[in-house]
Amino acid sequence: MHTAPDAGAPVGDVSMPPCAAWASNPARGRGRRRPEAEDALRNAYQRDRDRIVHSTAFRRLVYKTQVFLNHEGDLFRTRLTHSLEVAQVGRSIARGLGLHEDLVEAISLAHDLGHTPFGHAGQDALNHALRELDPQGQGFEHNLQSLRVVDHLEQQYPDFDGLNLTFETREGILKHCSRANARRLEEAEPGGVGRRFLDATRPSLEAQLCNLADEIAYNAHDIDDGLRSGLLDIDALREVGLFDRFHAAVQRDFPALSGRRLVFEITRRILSTQIHDVIATTGQALRDAAPASADEVRRLPVLVRFSPAMAAEVVEIKRFLGERLYRHPQVLSTTEQARQIVAVLFAAYTSDPASLPEGFDGDRRSVRSIADYLAGMTDRLASREYRRITGRRPFD
Repeated sequence: MHTAPDAGAPVGDVSMPPCAAWASNPARGRGRRRPEAEDALRNAYQRDRDRIVHSTAFRRLVYKTQVFLNHEGDLFRTRLTHSLEVAQVGRSIARGLGLHEDLVEAISLAHDLGHTPFGHAGQDALNHALRELDPQGQGFEHNLQSLRVVDHLEQQYPDFDGLNLTFETREGILKHCSRANARRLEEAEPGGVGRRFLDATRPSLEAQLCNLADEIAYNAHDIDDGLRSGLLDIDALREVGLFDRFHAAVQRDFPALSGRRLVFEITRRILSTQIHDVIATTGQALRDAAPASADEVRRLPVLVRFSPAMAAEVVEIKRFLGERLYRHPQVLSTTEQARQIVAVLFAAYTSDPASLPEGFDGDRRSVRSIADYLAGMTDRLASREYRRITGRRPFD
């Protein structure tokens, strides 16, 4: 039988106690921008998670592209299923390291809320359009947009905009940020979530963990979706060392296994091995550094990481996917069409605000408000709007 444990299985002597000293603690956190009374039943990070799950932006993720567009098949990952998978991977690692699972889940579920329709193609088109209008402006960064969603754009509460999440969740959502945009954030919120991009400090361990959980999830599941689509095949993937190793192990353990069961077992072992590698490597790094608090972590180098050997194998996976899947002619053709849809919609809305649909409730004279509306669209809505404005069917 195989020796790779299931994701989330006990990790023996490399596991940490729950709520370790270096974990984020809602009782000692930096709180919310707008103070609120504590909940009797839920800690602050649980409340963040619940607010995210009930948000409009979270529901829209079900019809937003991961790699393959929504109309290309019912079983491909969407931004919603990807976010759920990141949360599962993240909680498994957090449990092994004694980190705060609720915070990890909240960050994982919110990290893609700012993605445009059609994935990175839509993001690139919107960023280009905004830069052309205002070269010195913010442009479009999906991480910054995710923060904008939870800070301003969600409108559920009677006396404030946004979801009023804790600093620690907001910090984790802002995975990347340009220095120019970090300075803008710092001006609006001194010492806030933009500061670390200016003074080169680190975020919480939970935020660091979510960065790797995101990478683990999309690498494994883009392989799965690539195989399901027919754009990748088993023989080509055997060029990747990690995949080939587990392909051989699964065939040795289950000689008759084939089809989807074979793919699932290989993918499961890849996920499991990476999770346990992070737990073991990070656990040792934490024992060596011995941070006495979550705040001390911020002044140390990044501690949540792969072993050097696994990091090299992950680079190989990413290189393979970049060359064989993300730049596959069929994917590039669809991506270019998606980019054109977003560009056409943005040009139409900004040049003729009257073309905005009746459901638009922002400032019709504000380019940023129009960009917010367009970024919030699902693939389906953007496609319908393109057909309404141009009279042409998208992706024909």
